[in-house]
Amino acid sequence: MIYSKIKRSLYAASVLVLTVTMSNPVIAEADKECDHLLEHSFRSLGGEAPRRLCDSHAGQVILVVNTASQCGYTYQYAALEHLYGEFREQGFVVIGFPSNDFGGQEPGNEQEIESFCRNQYSIQFPMYEKLHAKEALAHPFFKDLAQQAGEFPRWNFHKYLINRDGKVVGSWRSAVEPDAKVITERIKQYL
Repeated sequence: MIYSKIKRSLYAASVLVLTVTMSNPVIAEADKECDHLLEHSFRSLGGEAPRRLCDSHAGQVILVVNTASQCGYTYQYAALEHLYGEFREQGFVVIGFPSNDFGGQEPGNEQEIESFCRNQYSIQFPMYEKLHAKEALAHPFFKDLAQQAGEFPRWNFHKYLINRDGKVVGSWRSAVEPDAKVITERIKQYL
């Protein structure tokens, strides 16, 4: 009899905990299982509070790009924004990470970079905090990207494609245009 009451009490407590957890998006989000690659947390460009990539982009096809405002490839912002606009309704996102690692071509602070992206290219895709992408200094996120892809960025505007399961499925050097068929076909394959 006592065992039966304890069992019912434990069952009721379990249901209550599950109900509270599932009805509270903050708790449910924090408990979400996430691939290691998306466990990294970043501030939005010029923002204050870091947020896990998993919480923002889990289940999406993601094109990660290390960017720079004063690079010969800076014009690629336009094609990146176009890709984002074309495929975002299907679960695609471009995420940019400014980096001053290559040629000192991103010397500005985050507010200057954000202003440049908004005013010069009308960037709507998510931009995150300025960090290191170059092998010798790489942020752990770029180390993880490089480990899965087999290569680190060698210059600005290197592109990594991550599938919905959080795995790197493509890597292209700077000279490959964001809207090149090799990239767009791969994006469509994973959407």
